[in-house]
Amino acid sequence: MTASLAALSARDLAAGLRSRRFSAREVLADHLARIDQLNPTVNAIVSLDVEGAQAAAADADRRCAAGEPLGPLHGLPVAYKDTHATAGLRTTYGSPLHAATVPDRNDEIVDRIERAGAIRVGKTNVPEFAAGSHTFNSVFGTTRNPWDTNRSAGGSSGGAAAALAARMLPIADGTDMGGSLRNPASFCNVVGLRPTPGRVPEPGTALGFSPLGVGGPMARSVDDLALLLSVVAGPHPDDPLSLSDDPGVLATVTPAELRGVRVAWAPTLGGRVPVERQVLDVLDPAVALFSDLGAEVDHACPDLDGADDAFRTMRAAQFDLLWSDLLAAHPEAFKDDLAWNIRQGQGLSGRDVSRAWAEISRLHRVMNAFFDTFDVLLAPVSQLAPFDADVLWPDHIDGTPLHTYLDWMASCYLISATGVPALSIPAGFTPGGLPVGLQIVTRARSEARLLAVAKAFEEATGYGQRSPGS
Repeated sequence: MTASLAALSARDLAAGLRSRRFSAREVLADHLARIDQLNPTVNAIVSLDVEGAQAAAADADRRCAAGEPLGPLHGLPVAYKDTHATAGLRTTYGSPLHAATVPDRNDEIVDRIERAGAIRVGKTNVPEFAAGSHTFNSVFGTTRNPWDTNRSAGGSSGGAAAALAARMLPIADGTDMGGSLRNPASFCNVVGLRPTPGRVPEPGTALGFSPLGVGGPMARSVDDLALLLSVVAGPHPDDPLSLSDDPGVLATVTPAELRGVRVAWAPTLGGRVPVERQVLDVLDPAVALFSDLGAEVDHACPDLDGADDAFRTMRAAQFDLLWSDLLAAHPEAFKDDLAWNIRQGQGLSGRDVSRAWAEISRLHRVMNAFFDTFDVLLAPVSQLAPFDADVLWPDHIDGTPLHTYLDWMASCYLISATGVPALSIPAGFTPGGLPVGLQIVTRARSEARLLAVAKAFEEATGYGQRSPGS
């Protein structure tokens, strides 16, 4: 498509809509044409609601013409992750048990995005119950990577990442427990942020005090990601971890001055994870760029001993609470890996869970101490490049065998267990043209600093400006 509005950034679209250089109906039409062209192959957007979106776009144009107040996301098309409840539009969780579920209310993150003026076009595909970092399910099938449709788009926010990369959406929401925002961002050459727990409130969840699962933004640039973050962040009285900071300060990002910044580079997280050589061959020069820009780079890693067991224990315990009864009633409706993970939780003792909570508390203190010495931690997002979309999960990394569907996600989930924010930024491409992301990690509640460092890297490289087929 030539001169497509769908190729513009979210900020440029928002500015053009406000100035009436183009209309919300025109923006929607361009994105719907892109969806019609590419989604049959990529399978990123599900439960498409064309009529509802067209009516909302017409109303957005009416409000703009009438001079009514406009939100920061006015007129921007969005499709919500299919684990976020959307009033009047089915939310399947990627499970056949919910294939016909139509909620009567929105989740809070959906309400915030819609109050900011975005236009709902549908949902983005997920793995079953968002479990796993490869997006496939028995309801809608497999989401494929726009860079190579034989490859995985990652997950669990894989539909969101693929839709962004293919220019079907300008912004997208997601969630992240073990890497579900960061991993697909890395696979699809977009930006994904796992915020500090509580930065993006999730009121009403059964596990409000757990720091593992968080909601967050995804976009094609740091600026667009910050725009969406400023909308979805902010306090909520019904989220016990909710942060009271003003989210408005996150909306505008100035690139950090990297001279003198203390950077730790942990290519294998202290020998704890295997990483493909082709991934490290991309990331090594990306890290060297920090030195070129004046940062002080050292090989160092925080003490993450215990993080693996703590994460796996808490994840399994939560899965047991959420889905054990459903698994008992409908064992045939669960994929084998998810059923295994739920049963892992069934075998835990109270002491096992308490020990995991204690370890997560220790890791929080470890990271605080680590960031007294370093300003930034760099690590791989994904331990391997996008893999064959038709396999369930990779069973080895450069000769190292993997035994469960979780093993290849450790470079993300070890960081999840520490409670700090982490971002995936496009960092280059393998010789075969597959995207690789760099994970940037900072102290808890320091998203503004994290975004500033990421933007400095983004401006110095320009990798995120590349699109599939360009």
